[in-house]
Amino acid sequence: MDITKKIDIIKLPPTNEVITDIELLELLKTNNQPKHYIGLEISGFLHLGSLILIGFKVNDFIQAGIKCNIFLADWHTLINDKIGNLSEITKISKYYEKAFNIVCPEAKIILGSDFYRTQSEYWLDLVRLTKNLSLPRAIRTITIMGRSEKEKIDVAKLLYSSMQATDIHALDIDIAHSGMDQRKIHMVVREIFPKLNWKKPIAVHHQILSSLKLSKLSNVNKMSKSDINSGIFIHDSDNLIKSKIKRAWCESGNIISNPLLEIMKNIIFHEFSEIIIERPIKFGGNITYYNYEEMEIDFAEKKIHPMDLKSSTCYYLLKIIQPIRNKLKLDQDIIEIINKNY
Repeated sequence: MDITKKIDIIKLPPTNEVITDIELLELLKTNNQPKHYIGLEISGFLHLGSLILIGFKVNDFIQAGIKCNIFLADWHTLINDKIGNLSEITKISKYYEKAFNIVCPEAKIILGSDFYRTQSEYWLDLVRLTKNLSLPRAIRTITIMGRSEKEKIDVAKLLYSSMQATDIHALDIDIAHSGMDQRKIHMVVREIFPKLNWKKPIAVHHQILSSLKLSKLSNVNKMSKSDINSGIFIHDSDNLIKSKIKRAWCESGNIISNPLLEIMKNIIFHEFSEIIIERPIKFGGNITYYNYEEMEIDFAEKKIHPMDLKSSTCYYLLKIIQPIRNKLKLDQDIIEIINKNY
């Protein structure tokens, strides 16, 4: 595969930005198998954004010849108070590992605590990095944890972003990948690493799916593991998925932060090259789309009714979710641990 094609694949939706395009081009010219990393907290039940969108993007990198690493950040989960204790986090990590092995089987799964036990230089490198990071800058990065800069925090939480940065160095990463919510720490990495003569990674950030409950009166918010009504979860039944999509916010003609259009663009069109929107004959009958851009234009011009978009979104989404859900069985103790903490 030529380099131009590889770059096109890496930049497919849901990719929002590459920092920088020139560096990515040079990397692919000189390295046939660059190393990729995405780090994930181990927390609640997996949903469209936390498993499928990320997994599909990881598969894009793999298709482009990138060696992908999914880092299950159990220590970060403990620091961020997402799950009560490390033994419970370890149990849930097995669920996450199985899920990503189903969705992106060619990626390497790394558990943070296992990795740290093998790294004799890790903690010294962490100190080296933090010597170049001011306290105010460290405090500003806590937003990557889903927390406010004004929130009362313990000292451990100040280690979170610095450990994430040190993970990237210790893994010898060429491409650091995350959602847009992690952008701050990647900017810290790209600024500080050259001062330490460490490899400066390229940063690739993907879009985060909006909540299904988004309304024109609210601020933009994301699909969340802590709010079962905000998104589609992998273990939701077909009827529950249909109900959630039916109730989802989808204002006629509005293409801004429309959760149904985001699902179409970033998930459904990723897997299907042809999408049929079923419409009554009196409104022109069925219409077929071969790319998302044409669908978005027609929705903006109100040629697609929100209920028809919802119906088609549900139809194709179930085709994606059902085989994953069927393979990803949940043990009762996992259900109890997550329900206790969320």
